[in-house]
Amino acid sequence: MKLLNKLERRFGRYAIPNLMKYIVVLFLAGLVIGYMPTVNLASLLNLDFTMVMKGQVWRLITFIIPTGPFGNILFFAITTYFYYIIGNALENNWGAFRFNLYFFSGILFNLISDLIIYLITGVTGFSSPISLICGTLFFAFAAVYPNTQFMMYFLIPIKAKYLAWFQGALYIYNVFIYIVNRQYFLVVALVVSLANFLIFFFATRNYRKVSPGEYKRKATYRRQMNDAKNQGNVAQFNGRSVITRHKCAVCGRTEMDNDQLEFRFCSKCDGNYEYCMEHLFTHEHVHK
Repeated sequence: MKLLNKLERRFGRYAIPNLMKYIVVLFLAGLVIGYMPTVNLASLLNLDFTMVMKGQVWRLITFIIPTGPFGNILFFAITTYFYYIIGNALENNWGAFRFNLYFFSGILFNLISDLIIYLITGVTGFSSPISLICGTLFFAFAAVYPNTQFMMYFLIPIKAKYLAWFQGALYIYNVFIYIVNRQYFLVVALVVSLANFLIFFFATRNYRKVSPGEYKRKATYRRQMNDAKNQGNVAQFNGRSVITRHKCAVCGRTEMDNDQLEFRFCSKCDGNYEYCMEHLFTHEHVHK
């Protein structure tokens, strides 16, 4: 996160705001190109390192235009609108720079993986990077907004986190099928398409919660609370003895005296000494 903050301070002014608007334009351009009946323009735009080596360097940029097949037009429209909505939600949450970085780093990872596979196997132009990256947008959305509900088939409400788990299961199933069919280059493409999400996910986790120091602090706190609970604090209330949860070690007041009183343990005292807020900062620390 520190690295991201430094990059944003230095390069944030170059970020493209409302990036998804331009991505939708690319989808629409690809749809038009895919349905051109006379000119096979798609073959001149796709990533083909063999042709790049012959001088068609524009393919390194134009390959991001998805050229189909798109199938049903209605499904294409719904899918494109869905990507537009979740992409805008992520940009609003992260800011333009971080969303740009997420999206373009995914395209770069796909380009590098395609180059490596081409150098090893001679196979090239098998992936549609924007389609793959848009697929990983939903994983990021589910990580940021896990409880957002979608209406599956316009009838069944289901949370984003469950849809993400289902999509992840489909990815694993596809990886298994590719391995069985020995299509290892497709496995690489699928895994690399998830690289930017995995980097984002692990880079934004709060590892302090699982650090040894945090576990020790929580264990110490629970032990002190259990000791205080087991010892009990006896006070007189309405002529009878009751066990209270809190008792000030200086004035002896409990929550039975005033339900507005707040109590805290002192971390500088040796032992389980609890004080009301009036004496928390004024008492003399107990040292054994």
